[in-house]
Amino acid sequence: MHVIGFAGYSGSGKTTLIERLLPRFVAHGLDVAVIKHTHHDVDWDVPGKDSWRHRQAGARQVLLAAGRRRLLVEELPGSNDHPLLEHVARLTPCDLVLAEGFKHAPVPKIEVINSALASPRLYPDDPQVLAVVGDVPIDTTLPQFHRDDIAGIVAFLLSTLPDAKHADR
Repeated sequence: MHVIGFAGYSGSGKTTLIERLLPRFVAHGLDVAVIKHTHHDVDWDVPGKDSWRHRQAGARQVLLAAGRRRLLVEELPGSNDHPLLEHVARLTPCDLVLAEGFKHAPVPKIEVINSALASPRLYPDDPQVLAVVGDVPIDTTLPQFHRDDIAGIVAFLLSTLPDAKHADR
């Protein structure tokens, strides 16, 4: 599985960019997964429902199976800051994993920048940053794309995949 990270500070546009890229990758015949990192404690369950009761009773994993999808929730001891590649290993094999967040993960990544945030840049110090996507041009030798240049970003990312057959589908 090829992993591409999308790193940037909160509000930079990572989620919107991934949402716009996904249909294009799927149209190229890629089987795509997304892993999103969050610092917030999230809960998908409703207190009192069966799956919630199972977790409260001590189940470390609860898998809710329905006709067209399943949802697996696993309680992680300590924190949610497990390495990205540990999360990738839990996925069913696919062609491409888009990882949102995980700023410092050792994977090739796109840095997403919103000039209104005035956040520090990752690319000068992170050799894994392949390109920069933002709302205005910046001073860098890295390839850069406007956040609305979805076709250009997709073409660039497809060119980085080790199996180039997907680029011409």
